[in-house]
Amino acid sequence: MNKYILSFIILTSHLILFAQDQKAPDNQVVDRIIAVVGNQSILQSEIEEQYFQMQARGMQTKANQKCEIFEQMLFQKLLIVQAAIDSVEVTDKQVESEIEGRITNIERQLAPTNIEDYFGKSLAEIKENFVDVVHDQLVAQKMESEITKDIKITPSDVKKYYSNIPKDSLPILDATYELAQIVKKPVMTAEEKQAQRDKLMAIRDRIVKNGEDFKTLAVLYSDDPGSAKNGGLMSGVSRGDLVPEFSAAVFNLDVDEVSDIVETEFGMHIIKLIAKQGDKVDFRHILLMPKVSSLAKMKAKDELDSIANIIRTDTLKFEQAAIKFSDDETTRLNGGKMVNPYTGDAEFEAKQIDPSTNFALRNIKAGEISDAFEAKDPTGLSTFKIIYLIRTTKAHTVNLKDDYQMIQDMALNQKKQDEMNKWVKEKLKDTFVRIDGNYKNCSFNFTGWNKQ
Repeated sequence: MNKYILSFIILTSHLILFAQDQKAPDNQVVDRIIAVVGNQSILQSEIEEQYFQMQARGMQTKANQKCEIFEQMLFQKLLIVQAAIDSVEVTDKQVESEIEGRITNIERQLAPTNIEDYFGKSLAEIKENFVDVVHDQLVAQKMESEITKDIKITPSDVKKYYSNIPKDSLPILDATYELAQIVKKPVMTAEEKQAQRDKLMAIRDRIVKNGEDFKTLAVLYSDDPGSAKNGGLMSGVSRGDLVPEFSAAVFNLDVDEVSDIVETEFGMHIIKLIAKQGDKVDFRHILLMPKVSSLAKMKAKDELDSIANIIRTDTLKFEQAAIKFSDDETTRLNGGKMVNPYTGDAEFEAKQIDPSTNFALRNIKAGEISDAFEAKDPTGLSTFKIIYLIRTTKAHTVNLKDDYQMIQDMALNQKKQDEMNKWVKEKLKDTFVRIDGNYKNCSFNFTGWNKQ
């Protein structure tokens, strides 16, 4: 989301992307109509805003990126024009339901920050801003589904598609692993936690009461590897980039004010506000991460080894044990089954698995459970886990025997794409299209856009 590498106290990739699209870029352009498709128009600002959001998310942009965005918009408008002709419609209830779903998702990720405070608008205004965008998206999606709904794929189609792929172009799939886990998090005792709080409060007193330099003490004491070497400095950070407790604290500070102790999932912090402009802040912070004792670690490891032994003797199923004993809320209710955050499915390549888990996998086969081992959770804190290797596949070249479903999906998608290409070509013959300005020089996939 940010171009710089954020310290690990900051949430990363999946924060409210739809909501971010509703926040206008600072570099507003003078608006004008740059294309007309039937009775639908495209504004220069629409291109610029999408391009800006891609950059803001840290996505790589190509030299012809704006042209690609532009053609995608032309395609959507063509679908909307045809939907009106074919009486393909979506109801107000469908639009409202989609907006409610997106609002709920935004509120969940913003919590405890109020969505109205975040956008500086009433909830009714926020929803109103979404109506036209969501309506057009749903209409275009429904029209595209109507065009391709009758397309089917047969086994012979799959085989033909596969045989037409040059053998030297067939992808090689890495070995994959399907995993489940049970996690135990060693915890600090009340005495250990109080001792850490006392330590951080003493550091705060040295700054506030004795006038010592925050920057120097951050270098000496902060456990945040991303910012400690820079004196705890974080610059140009948006409210939405921070975990809620930290965000609430830093945005309530005055410039040069030092916060009380702030507790987050990463540990205990003190924060000094350097500058604040709109929804962005510069600050320094000192983080003390939880320090659990060797005894607490040993207890977590022994507990997991006992659970593993019970499962191995068939007294308890792994899924039941995960629900009953695991401390990891993201996998516990799913019977411990892990989901690949890069793909959204259950298969992991070795490079997508953390080093500790990778090492544990060397000693087990499919259907077996590892011994307990120490690992790091996403916040960088020590945990212990046992791994159940559900299934594994060896590295191999894509083939019909092992990867039929994948090839079938590829063949079906290609058939749908061919149908859409044919449809666009035909509709462009009868649809009014006018393109103004520099976009006439774009290299489009369909030359028919430039017919006027």
